[in-house]
Amino acid sequence: MKQKHKIIIIGCLSITLIAYACSKSFLDKKPLGQLTETSVANKAGIQALLIGAYSFLDGQSGLSLGGTDVTGITYGAAGSNWVYGSIVADDSYKGSTPSDQPPMVLLATWSKSTSTSTYMTIKWRILYGGIQRANDVIRLLPKATDIPAAEAKIMEAESRFLRGHYHFDAKKMWNNPIYVDETITYADNNYNVPNIDGTGNFINIWPQIEADFQFAIDNLPATQPQKGRANKWAAMAYLAKAYMFQDKFAQAKPLLENLIANGVTASGAKYTLVNFQDNFNAQTKNGPESVFAFQTSVNDGSELNGNFGDVLNFPNGPGAPGGCCGFNNPSYNLANAYKTDAVTGLPLLDTWNSGTGVSDSTNIYIGTLDPRVDFTIGRPGLPYLDWGPQSIAWIRDPAVNGVFSPRKNVYAKSQFGTYSSNETSFWGATQINANNYTFIRFADIILWAAECEIEVGTLDKAQQYVNQIRTRAADPTGWVYKNATYSAASSKYSPQTTPADNYKIGLYPAGNFAAGGKDYARKALQFERRLELAMEGHRFFDLSRWDNGTGFMANVLNAYQAVEKTRKSFFTVNPTAQFTKGVNEFYPIPQSQIDAENASGKIVLKQNPGYN
Repeated sequence: MKQKHKIIIIGCLSITLIAYACSKSFLDKKPLGQLTETSVANKAGIQALLIGAYSFLDGQSGLSLGGTDVTGITYGAAGSNWVYGSIVADDSYKGSTPSDQPPMVLLATWSKSTSTSTYMTIKWRILYGGIQRANDVIRLLPKATDIPAAEAKIMEAESRFLRGHYHFDAKKMWNNPIYVDETITYADNNYNVPNIDGTGNFINIWPQIEADFQFAIDNLPATQPQKGRANKWAAMAYLAKAYMFQDKFAQAKPLLENLIANGVTASGAKYTLVNFQDNFNAQTKNGPESVFAFQTSVNDGSELNGNFGDVLNFPNGPGAPGGCCGFNNPSYNLANAYKTDAVTGLPLLDTWNSGTGVSDSTNIYIGTLDPRVDFTIGRPGLPYLDWGPQSIAWIRDPAVNGVFSPRKNVYAKSQFGTYSSNETSFWGATQINANNYTFIRFADIILWAAECEIEVGTLDKAQQYVNQIRTRAADPTGWVYKNATYSAASSKYSPQTTPADNYKIGLYPAGNFAAGGKDYARKALQFERRLELAMEGHRFFDLSRWDNGTGFMANVLNAYQAVEKTRKSFFTVNPTAQFTKGVNEFYPIPQSQIDAENASGKIVLKQNPGYN
């Protein structure tokens, strides 16, 4: 018999039933109370538990963590990973004021003393809370006699998909987390879930993650009755992503080709690239580019079902959308990455961060730019959806935060009160809104396929995939325009007469990747991935997976810090920050979890190398 263990997550819970009604969001999360396993071992009860497992995707459980309500402190657990993927990399600065949210300061300066951070604890607890919810479903399904076998198999597959998702997030965060299956329950009175084997070596949990996604592929339907549920294609995308994180390019390649040729959303729409801004608009969410996203809603009684974990990521100041709190300001480094060659319209792969900056305080940049810059970054004086021109007054502390505002998570002014909250929780109608966060979009699939072609296929095919992404960006109907009206319904500006800046974007000419060789193709692919997915919480984890012990990540981020500290940026007040090779590529396992699991004196949970 497999030994059972216990992991500290959200106290000693019995099963918590989640309210579910057709009139509300698929992910409504109001608890009705604590019930026994017997009372929920039926179709209605298990369906509610499954919805509860989905509810952790946004990082907001609405439950108590060690006596502290999660509400208001979930920034470190946001499903978008904006803290861990963007501000700890080179996409953005912490924002706000230098002393605000001290845990973020430690993380963004790559401190080795972050194991005791509340952010680490909350992120761990949220992920393993979601895992336990998924395990509750798997464990109780055999006890439910009113669920047809075929339907039970789909519910199990959804649960294993979610279990795979949460473990994947833990794996890319901590590298050496624990794997928790359905045999490990809240009621088991021991704290010895190991991340090391009998010889003290770390246990690799990739095989279990892969197995969960493979089970989901084999047993989930191609479409689902509700668009927020995972289907077999989403599971296939996650398995491909797991392979990408292990450099298993030969295994990922056929899955990605299948997804590109045949994949459909949960609603049955064939995957395709859409107008770029549609991916970040509550009115056009769950479109054909959305492979899997957490679902949000407002003004339906759910209260906490908006994008609560991202509420800090709004411009701050008079006339700014939201009104608070000025975190996650895009970096000068990121803005400069959108420079293009004036003749070819291609990225400046080696010289993009030199010369006049895109928003230099003394010299005006007059060169050409990739048009995606202005749907990714709010820049001074340029249109910001329908809020008017972005203002430096929206920056809470320009001396350390630069001059840019985040944009992809912000709703349009015309959506205020409809797609932003009118309910009373927290900041209400200011920042809580119905903008989904998409974990994987079709652009991801295409760029992973390009990466596979570079490593185990042909460079010409890789170039075709990269050019597919650039072709979408080059469509002028999706650009930002001056003296124009932004329509939230279409995610476009009209009239399309004068582009907001000197946009020029070109395709790589035939044979370019092949002529440049693999190293050049890798550089171009990695650069394209940054341009396309900036400010979406991916950058740190991409750098980490590309590192492979080479020091690549340390070189990139230390070079970033060295230049940024000479600018008015976060590193102006943190000039000694240093990324340490062999340590900072992953985050520290929470010390609170290590203390609890090792309380007996036997080491079963081991800290990552280099951390206190």
